Amino acid sequence: MSKFFCYTTVYQAIELFAMAKSEEQKRIVEDSMAAMKVLGLNPKNARKYGELMASNKKADRWNILIAGLCLESRLPLLTDRKKDFRGMAGLVIVPTKLIAEGKSGLEILRTVQR
Repeated sequence: MSKFFCYTTVYQAIELFAMAKSEEQKRIVEDSMAAMKVLGLNPKNARKYGELMASNKKADRWNILIAGLCLESRLPLLTDRKKDFRGMAGLVIVPTKLIAEGKSGLEILRTVQR
């Protein structure tokens, strides 16, 4: 996070809070969420989400919403679960193995877009 400006989605925040068992773990999740921008749903983009759901009927609903947030925000998705986002037109997937010491965000994106 000291090298890149980090975003996450409200869905990952929900998942982390669901896994937190103690107050200490919940505090850690809150601190983590405070350190980055948390992307949430915007009702004006409901049409885009509906179109994604209609064109990706077999995809997990959470993954569709995550992809929609990335597309809406014009941000790539950092994940090692590329297959979960197959068929999401326009979504740029960045595998975690590309995040390496000394590489800039632009270098990483150029690698992905080749």
